[in-house]
Amino acid sequence: VQLQASGGGLVQAGGSLRLACVASGISVSGNGMGWYRQAPGKQRELVATITRRGSAAYGDPVKGRFTISRDNAKNTVYLQIDSLTPEDTAVYYCKAEKFTPTGVYDYWGQGTLVTVSS
Repeated sequence: VQLQASGGGLVQAGGSLRLACVASGISVSGNGMGWYRQAPGKQRELVATITRRGSAAYGDPVKGRFTISRDNAKNTVYLQIDSLTPEDTAVYYCKAEKFTPTGVYDYWGQGTLVTVSS
């Protein structure tokens, strides 16, 4: 399983970005997918998840500003992030929860850095 995250960068407060996570070795429609972030000096936190059925859930700090989606044909999960604030500065990681007969296994991508300037 490989997860390739991209789309990060430097953006001004109030701006937007779209992150992409291209998956290989795992189907984004057949497994749980999510985005997490880790700011300097802080623990990694949940940003958004999408279930196999397509149900989305969001962490409280991003509700109403971030949107998770997926393109099954491209086997890619996206995170649209709007109304950015400096507090959103972090490395954003893509995560897959692969469902197998023996259990659920987690896989992480390498992360993409989002920096928001005030």
